[in-house]
Amino acid sequence: MALVIRLRKPGKSVKRHYHYKIVVDEKRSKKEGRFLAQVGYYDPSKNPKIIQVDLDKYQEWIKKGALPTETVKELAKKFGKLNKKGE
Repeated sequence: MALVIRLRKPGKSVKRHYHYKIVVDEKRSKKEGRFLAQVGYYDPSKNPKIIQVDLDKYQEWIKKGALPTETVKELAKKFGKLNKKGE
């Protein structure tokens, strides 16, 4: 079973107000279907953009073999840097 961490667009957008869940899912499953776990949230329509990632869960799924997409990798890097600057 190949696992992937990717963005999932929940439901319909309201006036192009897109937001995404960062989820762990099987690679072959549909993007709209069920997922195994939610590890974060991303809202690019806000200014500043809202990024919430549970880094503990994210790292746990990486250790279990889940591969993040390029977009999710970049978001996790940005969130990690933002988190360190805030401390």
